[in-house]
Amino acid sequence: MEHADRIQPVEILLIEDNPGDVRLTIEALRDGKVRNHLNVVTDGVEALLYLRRQGRYAAAPRPDLILLDLNLPRKDGREVLAEIKADPHLRSIPVVILTTSQADQDILKSYELNANCYITKPVDLDQFIAVVRSIEDFWFTVVTLPSRDQ
Repeated sequence: MEHADRIQPVEILLIEDNPGDVRLTIEALRDGKVRNHLNVVTDGVEALLYLRRQGRYAAAPRPDLILLDLNLPRKDGREVLAEIKADPHLRSIPVVILTTSQADQDILKSYELNANCYITKPVDLDQFIAVVRSIEDFWFTVVTLPSRDQ
């Protein structure tokens, strides 16, 4: 099936605790090329409950893509990434690290934990929106992803 022929919107899970970055991501995806449905959780514990469809997230859709900040409350993004990639039911979901950290150790650790890519958030508003749109364009128009049933 061609990406443009999708009947259902793509499911994106944003794991981000900064309300400003959440708003910017929503704005960037609102006018994107691909119909999408964005769900947001604000800490690592909630992210794993969502992904495992536990508690109030029992009916949560399986994301086609995860946008993960590293610096999260309760359970940081590195721990979340490690748990996602260790879980046979979740590991096939692409995880894009979208964070302010430019630290070499964070970049290396993310790739060692099998992140699919690492992007440092631009400070500039227009550049941030452009980055989010390029993520959407790449992951949903260029790349072929596994079906949600996998």
